[in-house]
Amino acid sequence: MKIIKTMNKIADIGLNELDKSKYTISDATDNPDAIMVRSASLHDVDFGYKLTAIVRCGAGVNNIPVDKCAEKGIVVFNTPGANANGVKELTVAALLLASRDIYGGIKWAKNLTGEDVAKQVEKGKSAFGGCELLGKSLGVIGLGAIGGMVANTAKSLGMKVLGHDPFITISAAWHLSRSIAQAASYDEIYEKSDYITLHVPATKDTKGMINKETIAKMKDGVRIVNLSRADLVNTADMIEALESGKVAAYVTDFPTEETVKCDKIVTIPHLGASTLESEDNCAVMAAHQLDDFLQNGNIVNSVNYPAISLPRSGGCRILVLHKNVPTILSQITSKISAEGINIDHMANSSKGDYACTLIETPEKADDALIEKISEIENIIRIIEIG
Repeated sequence: MKIIKTMNKIADIGLNELDKSKYTISDATDNPDAIMVRSASLHDVDFGYKLTAIVRCGAGVNNIPVDKCAEKGIVVFNTPGANANGVKELTVAALLLASRDIYGGIKWAKNLTGEDVAKQVEKGKSAFGGCELLGKSLGVIGLGAIGGMVANTAKSLGMKVLGHDPFITISAAWHLSRSIAQAASYDEIYEKSDYITLHVPATKDTKGMINKETIAKMKDGVRIVNLSRADLVNTADMIEALESGKVAAYVTDFPTEETVKCDKIVTIPHLGASTLESEDNCAVMAAHQLDDFLQNGNIVNSVNYPAISLPRSGGCRILVLHKNVPTILSQITSKISAEGINIDHMANSSKGDYACTLIETPEKADDALIEKISEIENIIRIIEIG
């Protein structure tokens, strides 16, 4: 029986998708076969020798040491798109918060006293006015599951939408409205947009992408929304731009010590995916991916290993995780053939420096064969499936 450790509260609707005759689910085990996590940081966690998979119930994986896991042969999954609608809806709210001082107006109205509140409102409301979204240009950086939905929704609100994503998938492109204009670069987004919304992961290439230099390329009075990751924006540069008026508004879903102290920044307490529907969708998707991996060796939506899938025909399986180097596949198959074992089905896939080979045989590979395959140079790990 496989042991799955939950590092946060995972929605029951997802956990109930896991067959309790095959899995023990606990938040107290020290050496699980798999981990399901939402926001808990795993960077300082010592992983047990049995751990083969970590599934993040959400899209971002900055709380997981992805590279370290790849080297140890731990497959890291996420659930892209499962929380997309929740984040999209909050992005629309953030665009409105960036357009009109709704937050400031609510705080002001709460402090009104006396019998002439209505008169005070009529006299003072002009201080919290703003502009409409209709007819304004919106630059969408990142056109994945969330960014694509934001782009389509903004178009339906009457905005002129310009998007850029150098890594857009065919599936994402198919879901985009034909009326979404394609920008040639991020610089074109900066130069042409009245509003900019960020929907890219935090990586070494995107960290601090909104900074003094890029802000200088933007229109005066640009309004910026960041519901992706705090690290995408250089906070000091943003505050300076807000003080000067270069940036008219900044709305972020990631409060930090610096952003909460700045009255010109609207800080939402990380509510993007915090809806009942998003949490349920993420948990269900995570459970299905984890079950397919542990029972069949199939990999879907991994961030550190390639996708691989092989229909199950009833045989025994091993999943070999290895470096993406020449001749390694032939070495693996030669070791199996030398033992007189036939390979019924096999799939191989690669992603950057890493690759995996899923092999189905009519009989179980014994410890001696596993050891022989492990001795091949650049083999990272062999996982017996099922």
